[in-house]
Amino acid sequence: MKITVDFDLCSSNAVCMSIVPEVFEVRDDGFLYILNDEPGDEFADRVREAVTSCPNGAISIEE
Repeated sequence: MKITVDFDLCSSNAVCMSIVPEVFEVRDDGFLYILNDEPGDEFADRVREAVTSCPNGAISIEE
């Protein structure tokens, strides 16, 4: 699984971080960071949930 974020669409609202903080982080500078763009299978369900929960549709995955 490979995670991609369209930072032009991302509003750094931290929805994804609340679902899978091991992969996404919104830092004090107000920007989203991908901590692991190829997470293991143990994160797959939560990453998919983050993709569908993103209000701006900024996150996508390739499997």
